[in-house]
Amino acid sequence: MKAKELQELLDFIAKSGLNKVNIETEEFKISVQRDPNTKHVVTTAAPAPVAVAAPAPVAAPVAAAVSAAAAAAAPEAASASYKTLKAPMIGTFYRSSGPDAPAFVQVGDMVEKGQVICIIEAMKLFNEIEAEESGRIVKAVVENATPVEYDQPLFLIE
Repeated sequence: MKAKELQELLDFIAKSGLNKVNIETEEFKISVQRDPNTKHVVTTAAPAPVAVAAPAPVAAPVAAAVSAAAAAAAPEAASASYKTLKAPMIGTFYRSSGPDAPAFVQVGDMVEKGQVICIIEAMKLFNEIEAEESGRIVKAVVENATPVEYDQPLFLIE
């Protein structure tokens, strides 16, 4: 099977909505399976950011420890009210459907449960990622057209 034929087969599978295809000939055997739950986004509490304390004078080590603890507690308290929309798969993250198209969501936008918020491309399949719950986009954690890992935070919502 030539590369072009394989690409056409993958495009056909993507457009057909099939979740599993097995093809066997005398020359080759191919099995393609995709996860039917690829449109689901897992939401959990955001991980606490790491606080970096400024160097303190030697005469005040206790004050530096107290200020570092306070600095760590402030972002943790702020991020506790945010939900994290995470990548449900490995692939390339896109904020819009095309280079000239507007982004699905911007920081400050209200999103509804089930609304498409981005696309993750994996093996030439473009998977629309939907919001698991309603809220306001507070931060876009990932830059457009960058690779993402499974369970990597994409957006913070409140």
